[in-house]
Amino acid sequence: MIVTEAELSRWGERLGATLATPCFLALRGPLGAGKSVLARAVGRGAGLVEPMPSPTFNLCFRYDTPRGVELIHMDLYRLSDPDELWELGWEDLGAPDQLVLVEWPERAGPLLPADRWDVSLHVPEPGSTVRRVEVERVGAPPPLPGFPVTLTTGGEA
Repeated sequence: MIVTEAELSRWGERLGATLATPCFLALRGPLGAGKSVLARAVGRGAGLVEPMPSPTFNLCFRYDTPRGVELIHMDLYRLSDPDELWELGWEDLGAPDQLVLVEWPERAGPLLPADRWDVSLHVPEPGSTVRRVEVERVGAPPPLPGFPVTLTTGGEA
């Protein structure tokens, strides 16, 4: 599916407002594909009003939301080995009230949870203002509300 950044943000806000927990979203894609845009939109949908900086250098930020959901946003880009995840509290992820968003999940290797959504974002061509979104259910995560996105500005499904 092809979406604009605004459509991607609207979908992320729907996810943040309605997604059942526990849920793990693996956000895949190259630099600049929109992973952080989607993560921030999920945070807004969950009721966060504070800024959600990219966790590129901190690796992990945790937020308590008005929904009663703990939103965990991780960026594994700087990890050199999956074993480094244990220092970030990886073993504590998946609690009943958690929504976990992980950028660069491929760095987790075999430690990725068996039940998750893989959301892949791609820029179709350099300089493009749209994104190609592919969603894959892995295992048995909770349903993903609002997908496919209802397109309103000329995207194609």
